This record gives sequence, structure tokens and C-alpha cells, in this order.
Amino acid sequence: MAVARYLIENRATVRMAAKEFGISKSTVHKDLRERLPKISRTLYLQVKPILEQNKAERHIRGGMATRRKYKGG
Repeated sequence: MAVARYLIENRATVRMAAKEFGISKSTVHKDLRERLPKISRTLYLQVKPILEQNKAERHIRGGMATRRKYKGG
């Protein structure tokens, strides 16, 4: 539940949450997608749109990272 609150308060990505809590991205994802709805449906419904937005934007972040890698900026 702490990871979910962190995601909501900071509009963070799964990667950012994993780094903040010292756990893997797959653990964050599993906790938020599978375990959280069973514990707190209300909290899950707040996290779900953030996860969907992150998923929709990840190709953009990946492209920017590749550009920085090869352009140096």
C-alpha cells in the first residue's frame, strides 16, 4: 500500500517506485496489479490510471533515452 501511495503522490513510474523502495520492477507491478485490488479496491482504482498512463508513455521515454545515448544530450 505504501508503494501505491508513493505512485499516486508522486505520479511516479514503476521504475521510480522500485528504486525508491529497493525492490524489483516486477514486484512493484505484481503488487499493484494483482495484490492491491484484493487489499484495497479504492486505492487500486486510483493507481490504475497512473499505470495505464505510464504504459502509454513508455515508448516515448524509451525513445528519448535512446536519443540521449547516441546524441549525448
